[in-house]
Amino acid sequence: MFTRNWPRHLLCLSLSWPLGAALACGPDFPMRLLDNRGQSLAELPEGNFQFEVNRLGHAIKGLKHIAQSPNGMEAAEYLEQRNTAEQAGLTAEQQALVKQLRSLTDAHQVEAQGASLPAELTLYLAGAAAFSAGDYGLAAEYFEKVLALPADQRALRSTWAAYSLGRALFAMSAEAGASPDLLAQARKAFEQTRQLSIDDFSDPLELGVASLGEEARVARTAGDWDSAIELYAAQNLHGSAVGYTSLKLLMADLLAMPDDQLSALLKDKPVQQLATASLISRLGWSFGEQPANELKLIKLLQSSTRGSLDNADRLAAMNYQQGDYASAKAFLEHAGDGGLAWWLRAKLALRDGDKNAAAAAYAKAAQAFPQDESWGDRRTPDYDYETLQPKCRVEGESAILALQRGDYLQAFDQLYRSQSIYWLDAATVAERVLTVDELKHYVDTQVPAPPPLSQQDRDNYVPLPVAAKLRNLLGRRLLREERYDEALTYFDNADLQKKARLYAQQRQLADAAWWPTKRASALFNAAWTAREWGMDILGYEMTPDYATFGGNYSLENTELKVGPLVAEGEVQRQQASAAKPDVRYHYRFVATALASRAADNLPHTSQAFAAVLCAAAGWNSSLEEQSALYQRYVKEGPYVAWAVDFGHQCPYPDFENASKRYVTQATDATRAVLRPYKWPLQIGGVIGVTAVALLLINRRRRRAP
Repeated sequence: MFTRNWPRHLLCLSLSWPLGAALACGPDFPMRLLDNRGQSLAELPEGNFQFEVNRLGHAIKGLKHIAQSPNGMEAAEYLEQRNTAEQAGLTAEQQALVKQLRSLTDAHQVEAQGASLPAELTLYLAGAAAFSAGDYGLAAEYFEKVLALPADQRALRSTWAAYSLGRALFAMSAEAGASPDLLAQARKAFEQTRQLSIDDFSDPLELGVASLGEEARVARTAGDWDSAIELYAAQNLHGSAVGYTSLKLLMADLLAMPDDQLSALLKDKPVQQLATASLISRLGWSFGEQPANELKLIKLLQSSTRGSLDNADRLAAMNYQQGDYASAKAFLEHAGDGGLAWWLRAKLALRDGDKNAAAAAYAKAAQAFPQDESWGDRRTPDYDYETLQPKCRVEGESAILALQRGDYLQAFDQLYRSQSIYWLDAATVAERVLTVDELKHYVDTQVPAPPPLSQQDRDNYVPLPVAAKLRNLLGRRLLREERYDEALTYFDNADLQKKARLYAQQRQLADAAWWPTKRASALFNAAWTAREWGMDILGYEMTPDYATFGGNYSLENTELKVGPLVAEGEVQRQQASAAKPDVRYHYRFVATALASRAADNLPHTSQAFAAVLCAAAGWNSSLEEQSALYQRYVKEGPYVAWAVDFGHQCPYPDFENASKRYVTQATDATRAVLRPYKWPLQIGGVIGVTAVALLLINRRRRRAP
């Protein structure tokens, strides 16, 4: 049976797999520096290969950056772009003839049929036909003829001819019996291409920049690795993705080399710099796994760079990442005052236990790193993501030390300056470490309210500015601490302010009310508001509610304990500011507590008493609270028909009739006590009334004359 139905069983099994994953998966979460403080301070994040190779080579003066890279296009796209460029500046008749000549394969036939065209067009098209036919020698002759024309007669095809000449000469160098100087000639042709582009000869295909990559290929073939790296680096600097990709491929070639060849190449500065850029960027790593040949490269590079003063900060970083702290320290002696050098000095000072020296080094690193320097996005060892801006990261690490020594405002300021990068850390300090007055003073003096998002922005999921997030955080904290009048202005939009105002008004009405049912009504309305909009107006930005994620996700948190990087003062502050109760969706428990207080102020025999407890039982605080609320109703409340669906189908509390019940409840109790003596009391009442009447009659008779 199993064999016959195995596709069905396999389908059922496969359908069950995504379900299990869906229950456990969520979005990617940003890194938190405060989550593992020791690791945050100890690790040196990997660099960014794009950023590192941008430091190699030099841009060519006068050569324009490219708008797009035709060499990175698909062949059909490049052909279309070339055909479009080839038609530019021609008459309609010339365009038709050029298109016809492109279909020919015989160079001499092209030359003959294109005699009516300007010479530069005819000669170039003939050379292109010869190149396509594989006759590179003839192609080179035609391209040289184009370049031999007077300058004013080759304005359209000079760069094309020089570039194609270089390609033809390079192809000829691979033929049997080729002249040994063809590679040098090809390089000169590519150099000429760039100069022609700089001199404003027509270059719609941006061949001036493309020639850098072509010349680099020639240099690589000739064994000139230094020139190849510098040329590809220059191509990358001029905006070509081909240059960047080619440098990555060069690194793959280096890793595949035998040790003796690689060791010889690593003696040259450009190769050292490229290898170092690759290593500190962890180029080629996959899911945290190091490429197989990288350890060999590290050992050879370390051996080749001993005593080197060039690229010292990067070499120090590479050694630090490999755990060779002695070598890192030695390179830092020659590394100068760059941001990376001071960052490494701070980390090494921490390893030596000198936090003061580390704090000073962090301050210098923060000053040295440019504000806009970015190393791109990375994955942490815990697979969180981090947008790595070194200045922000350095200040974030410095904030860890500031927290440890009790400089809480400085720590918050350093984290807050990163804006969204380390917002989760800044939010933790804002609502758990700073006092509410410290936070309020900071916001009042340094965080003006940004313009509110429009409805269109909200519909398009435009992120809320960090300044607005911080002000919302403060508003919620003030509401939680019952500073109602101060809280409202910090919420970033009218809708939030309306919700917060309603909650505040009901809490204030409850505090001011002297009549119990009025107090109960206000408390219940405040409870409903807290349950309905609690995440927006009362929720913690971070644990336990995670308003920063809309309450949809939570993060793993470990209990904060006093240790080498956590002082007792911070622990005490975090404990004092913890949610009450410190459980997820704590505002639901706030709501049920308010509802319980409302019930305390209601006659237990009233419909309102039962309805308040019924509503609170449906607010999903916890199963324990739901059970306790129901048990209270059973013990103290009146019978109501809808109690069969207690916590789910609840009418609105009738507070008006509950007020009347205070009177009727007292009279009902008296009647219940006297009910067994009903007839004697009635007879006694009649006798009493009769006696009083007779007494009054008797007095009136006595007074009569």
